[in-house]
Amino acid sequence: MPQNKKVAIVILNWNGAGLLEEFLPSVIRNSPGENIRIIVADNGSSDHSVEFLRTNFPSVEILVLNQNYGFAEGYNQALKQVEADYFVLLNSDVEVTANWIGPCINLMEANPAIAAVQPKILSYRQRDYFEYAGAAGGFIDFMGYPFCRGRLLNVVEKDDGQYNQSSPVFWATGACMFARADVFREAGGFDGDFWAHMEEIDLCWRLKNRGYEVWYEPRSTVYHLGGGTLSYDSPQKVYLNFRNNLWMLQKNLPKGYIFPMLLIRLLLDGVAAFKFLAGFSFSSFFAVLKAHFSFYRSLGKFRRKRESLLGNVVVSGHREIYRSGLMWKFFILGKKKFSDLDFKGM
Repeated sequence: MPQNKKVAIVILNWNGAGLLEEFLPSVIRNSPGENIRIIVADNGSSDHSVEFLRTNFPSVEILVLNQNYGFAEGYNQALKQVEADYFVLLNSDVEVTANWIGPCINLMEANPAIAAVQPKILSYRQRDYFEYAGAAGGFIDFMGYPFCRGRLLNVVEKDDGQYNQSSPVFWATGACMFARADVFREAGGFDGDFWAHMEEIDLCWRLKNRGYEVWYEPRSTVYHLGGGTLSYDSPQKVYLNFRNNLWMLQKNLPKGYIFPMLLIRLLLDGVAAFKFLAGFSFSSFFAVLKAHFSFYRSLGKFRRKRESLLGNVVVSGHREIYRSGLMWKFFILGKKKFSDLDFKGM
């Protein structure tokens, strides 16, 4: 890694003193170098996180935000106060390994078109399996449903070295994202309205529309606990994922695609809602309804956001978007692995 490049590892914390105690030592141990800063941005915690950091990790810089801004705006607020060439956005429940920084920075240094990179994300609990949030790099299908190499919906693959090649992807996970600081700012950072979930996919889509690339670098490996703030079956997570996915489509789809796509998604989300209902998951059923009502109320605001972004679009077709339907392949045809999808774009 070039010695003159400043790297800021920024961990956004909210009431996570226990996670910091468990995971921060690996970050300190495996991130040596005078140009590498480790910063914890406290997002309005009500526990003893800040006091704990000051007492136990005096080498770590602390930024104290005045309230809980959520994941997306919390990072925006924190990164405004950080000067660096590269940001590393790292969840507080991630264990990093030796030499996890160099490969990702070197990849971006070798190709100025690369704006963001993610490492290989493995499970902290099952260390030979990929982790749900990011796995071996993210993609979406033509209807906006996200998936990863190594994870289709809720099916996670074992890591047998099948994804050990550096390659472009559609999105890099916010659990561990390396980003060029100037490009992050140029693109406007995360969309703070998202609060949490899919804000990194939205950002990567905007970056790719601007002509930048997003990559996966398996020579860097981290282990993610996952579900540290919201469990994967949380109704709040269901609400945020459904709402934010619709917002993301409205902002970033090419001209002529929005209206027909939203009609299709209305039907498919309805199917998903009634599937929750049939499984007696009433809170998730109402979370989907709530997500749609929130989306409809915000149509005007997000139409204006879309119009403000159109002037920056230089590329609208992306090879990393799967041209078939993930839900059809997964539920009807029984395709449970990335390699089963016959992804022609890769």
